[in-house]
Amino acid sequence: MTPYDLVGVGIGPFNLSLAALADRVDGLSIRCYDAKPAFSWHPGMLIEGTTLQVPFLADLVTLVDPTNRWSFLSYLREHERLYPFYFAERFHVPRREYDHYCRWVADSLPGCHFGQRVEALRVDPADGLFTVETIDVASARRSTVRARNVVLGVGTEPVVPGPLRELLGKEVFHSADYLDRVSSLHDAGDITVVGSGQSGAEVFLDLLRRHADTGTRLRWLTRSPAFAPMEYSQLGLEHFTPDYTRYFHGLEPDTRDALVPAQWQLYKAISADTIAAIHDTLYERGVGGVTPDVTMTPSVAVTCARLDGGGVELSCRQTEQQRDFTVRTDRVVAATGYAPRLPDCLHPVGDLVDWDDQGRYRVAADYRVALSGAGSVSRAGLYVQNAEAHSHGVGAPDLGLGAHRAAVILNSVTGRSVYRLPQRCAFTNFGLHNNFGLHNNFGT
Repeated sequence: MTPYDLVGVGIGPFNLSLAALADRVDGLSIRCYDAKPAFSWHPGMLIEGTTLQVPFLADLVTLVDPTNRWSFLSYLREHERLYPFYFAERFHVPRREYDHYCRWVADSLPGCHFGQRVEALRVDPADGLFTVETIDVASARRSTVRARNVVLGVGTEPVVPGPLRELLGKEVFHSADYLDRVSSLHDAGDITVVGSGQSGAEVFLDLLRRHADTGTRLRWLTRSPAFAPMEYSQLGLEHFTPDYTRYFHGLEPDTRDALVPAQWQLYKAISADTIAAIHDTLYERGVGGVTPDVTMTPSVAVTCARLDGGGVELSCRQTEQQRDFTVRTDRVVAATGYAPRLPDCLHPVGDLVDWDDQGRYRVAADYRVALSGAGSVSRAGLYVQNAEAHSHGVGAPDLGLGAHRAAVILNSVTGRSVYRLPQRCAFTNFGLHNNFGLHNNFGT
């Protein structure tokens, strides 16, 4: 059985970027699997009117290969939308359109296989390569392929804090399921959104609009000290460059672990446009002295939750005042974020992975996972996408760095520069170097 050069586990935007860029590399064989029947990207949050938080240039390929046929502009041309897009003058495209663009690429690339779950990765002791066991979700037919390299791109999973986790169901659900569950909120007299990132803000804004005249009371609670805007200045955005990624990877692990949570406004806050839309909606709602039945309270931790007569009782604490209070509500939408997940298929080779002291992958600069299984696996490469914020920084989940990371992996796998990558992308000097102060102009 001839091994593939690359097998991707999961087909989200990042492994799809890998497949799209690999499509132009002569002689490179790649196959990607996903258990879903078709590509879908956060389907529960494709709320009408929402856009990407990154410019359209942050598509699957453009920031590495602008002439690639799988670019967003090529998609627009294919669907006869170039002129409408030109006239729209939009730098940030609708989220639904981005999803449709990715579907177009996934449906077009022959190496993308949906409805196929990767059940297990194993190492062939004869040659140290991976065997990848898959199962067809519909027919239960099992298959096996071999791979010189495997790239894990399984994405993240919703996180629900302990007090709410046991109540998931009719009364409590995660924002990842929002569009699937929003109809169940129609008759609710009191709705509480917990969490103040972009997802929480978009859910709250959508509920404001849907319940303009229903008399429903809306409440928005967050542990954060403010409903804060995303850092979106030009120099702030330079934290989402390969330059900063390289700098961050070179720091000591303890320093990296302290930096990521301190940089929360780079990746966990709210776009200024969404904040403005919420404020505008509330302002207009208050014309004529009307007081909107809306409560927005930061610095609130939900410490306990229980079902109460068809609704939910939340025990809360205002952390700055150190005061406890109780909220009774009909429904709770937990916009409480996502976390990387370890795929079940990794279990057979889990003992070969060199985990750090917090149970995370040890990831090299080229996104290769350190394997400690001596010579038996020395020929097999295991890579990760969007599971390395602890080693590569806040840009790990950012679409704007997806194409660059995929190109780094392709260069590593092939052992040559199949894609020429920039040496300098930022005006900021991250850290001190031997030539600091002497040659720190851009491009030198």
